[in-house]
Formats: sequence, structure tokens, C-alpha cells
Amino acid sequence: MVVLDLRRLRFLREFEERGTLGAVATALGYSPSAVSQQLTVLEKEVGTPLLEKAGRGVRLTDAGRLLAQHARVLLTAAEAATTDLAALSGAVRGTVRAGGVQSATRHLLVPSLTRMTAEHPLVRMEVSELELEQALPGLRLGSVDLVISDEYDGHPRPRPPGMRFAPLLSEQLLIVLPAGHPLAASGAPVAVSDLRDEVWVSSDETTGHHAMIVGTCRSFGGYEPDVRHHSNDADVQLALVQYAAAVALLPLLNLPPPNPALAYRRVAEADLGRRLFTVTRDAPPSPALTAFLTVVTDRAAAITPALS
Repeated sequence: MVVLDLRRLRFLREFEERGTLGAVATALGYSPSAVSQQLTVLEKEVGTPLLEKAGRGVRLTDAGRLLAQHARVLLTAAEAATTDLAALSGAVRGTVRAGGVQSATRHLLVPSLTRMTAEHPLVRMEVSELELEQALPGLRLGSVDLVISDEYDGHPRPRPPGMRFAPLLSEQLLIVLPAGHPLAASGAPVAVSDLRDEVWVSSDETTGHHAMIVGTCRSFGGYEPDVRHHSNDADVQLALVQYAAAVALLPLLNLPPPNPALAYRRVAEADLGRRLFTVTRDAPPSPALTAFLTVVTDRAAAITPALS
């Protein structure tokens, strides 16, 4: 009788999700050769090839895909058993791996650590800055427990199956101009259509923030913005506005206290906003994750009035 090793099944499941030995190695903190070795041992244990050559890489055989499907079920059951045992013991312990877009990480996740540590000292917290697309494989596989993501008006995020999305907070978007810009002089809302000839700064081209800026300029101005600068760091974007006379469109959560070198103005054509939401696996959360979700939600409720 074959006894399946859950640890090696996780390697197989990771490969099914990520597609290359290198990606699995990066996700799990192993070398590609160590990943290959573990999968080779698994092949010997089950007595059939699980991988086959495909160009310069490898892919799953029919048997590999079949076992990966069973691995998904077995690993989910093992996670559920661990969660149930933790709940039965009454102790809130374990590890919570959380990530989020930069502003959510800075203003929600990091401040929540202090309360979480004080109230649940047996929980190990791991926080990273992550975009939703970057985090989805880890969420599906259990190497990430919680992600705070965002979506902008007119640019909804996809809702992949197997994930649970819960609203966290809403906030307004403001145009950011150099304080000496002619359109900043009156303090009135600024029309996107009047920014046709400006140089813009946005997050990376793969992000929802970049798509929002391009879509906003197309919808309200009828032009393609000259997005010349890119950074996922809001402080860098603000520095580009201040020192390179760029124009930004940022959520309130990204904006620092009043800066005499910068002008924050509403969008004249529409009241544009962004929503933050939590993303978790669609499965019963562990007591530790439940506790952290409560802390993060309370933190979001506390800062929401300032964003209204």
C-alpha cells in the first residue's frame, strides 16, 4: 500500500499551480534541485512518472495531474483538521501570513501587529507587501492566509473561485499637483480633461492603479495620458510630483499631512473612489486568522472617518 507524504504532495500541488520548478523553489524557500529531488522521491513512492520533459522544462503527466487533484483535497482536509483542533483547544496560536498593497500594509496591517501581539502572544505574524495577482497562488495553496487588495471605481477586480472577499473601507481619490501649478491656484476641483498635456506618474503597468489612471483619462479627457514615471511606492510618486512636476491621482490613504509643496484637489468630472477588501480562502479560518481579521477590521473602522 502506498503511503502518501503530505509534504511531498504539497510540492506537487505547488508545481501544478506555479508551473515551473524555479517558481516552486522560490515560493517554498528551496533550491530547484531540492524541489526536483522531492518530486522524484514522490514518483518512486507512487510507482509512476509524475513529470515529463517539455522543451527546456517539465510538465505534469496524466498521473501527475490526477495525483495533484487528490493532493488538493488531502491538503485542504489536513488544513481543516488543524483548524478544528486549534479551535477545540481554545488557545489562539499558530502562524498568520498576511500581505497587502502598500497603503494597506502601512496603515492597516503593520499598526494591527501591536494589538495582535498584545492580545495573542502565541500567534506568529508574518507581513509582506503583496499585490493580489502576486498573492493568489499562495492564497490558494495556503502559504498566504490574508491579503488586503484594492479596486477602483470602474475597474473591478476579478473574483476567482475559492476565494472570499470582504469589504474593509472606501476612500476618495484626489489629483495631486505641484503647489505652483496654475490649476491648483483656486483650490477648486480639477478637470481631468485639463491635464491632457501633463506628465503622469502611476504604479507599475500591471497594477489596477495604472489601469485606473489610463481609464480615467480616456473616459473624462478623451486622451492617452503620458505616464512617464512608475512606482508602487506612494512616497516616490509624491516626490515625482514635487520635484519633477508630474501629476498623480492617489487615494487619501496614500496622502501625507498637508505639504506646502503639493496641492490635493478633487476630480471635477466625478467623485472617484477606491475600496479596500480582505481576501481569504473560502474555508473556515483558523482561530488565529479570525482574531487577526477582527483586529484589522477594527483598525479600518477607526481610520474610516478620516477618509470620508
